[in-house]
Amino acid sequence: MSSCLNELYRVVGVTKQSVHQSNNRQRTFDAELSALTVRVDALKKEHPGCGLEKMYYTLMPKTMGRDKFCEIYLSLGYGVKRARNYHRTTFKGKTHYPNMIEGMAVHRPFQVLQSDITYFRLGEKFYYLVFIIDVYTRRIVGYTVSKNMLAQANIQALNQALRQAPQMPRHIIHHSDRGTQYSSNSYTKILKNNQIDISMGKEAMDNAFVERVNGIIKNEYLQYWVVKDFQDLKGKVKKAVNHYNNKRK
Repeated sequence: MSSCLNELYRVVGVTKQSVHQSNNRQRTFDAELSALTVRVDALKKEHPGCGLEKMYYTLMPKTMGRDKFCEIYLSLGYGVKRARNYHRTTFKGKTHYPNMIEGMAVHRPFQVLQSDITYFRLGEKFYYLVFIIDVYTRRIVGYTVSKNMLAQANIQALNQALRQAPQMPRHIIHHSDRGTQYSSNSYTKILKNNQIDISMGKEAMDNAFVERVNGIIKNEYLQYWVVKDFQDLKGKVKKAVNHYNNKRK
């Protein structure tokens, strides 16, 4: 049997040593891939919508590069499927403010806050999520879950954000779209009373940072979790915000 194998190695132009080395490398790779998959599964459980590239940079495996990692785990079914839907959450108000942040260099926390409203569909009902982020740190500093799009939900998120603002006087800009909630007298009064400048964008791309956060919370977390009702949604949003702020790379 050994002589037959030696003859086979000679015919194909390889050595017995190289074959053994290749087999050892494969066994090592298979063992490390198995251990890595345990870590991948744990990451997906905590961050169910995490994309493969984000997953690679979070885990930083030693045995493979980014492209190989994505190729392997895509073939194993770890790709992220995006749900596509649309429900309008912005109705332009009559009062507009200029865009104060276009081209601005942001160099500290609570220099610019951005806010936006998105929706979450549960059966035939739509609920509304308000997020306020600090643009410098990208952290969510205020949020609410509401059954309607009234400005009161935005005010709750704003008050939550302001409680985290530095105590010393710092110049803050609040940026949003031109939705009626942000131009309402009750909302702008709070901003003006706190000496916060009001900035508004014309297009969705003018509010890109918080728009991205909307997508992360909905598409990387909520759509993968079972949400039973409104109260459960509030709990799941709180969990998603905690994961985003404190655990997501």
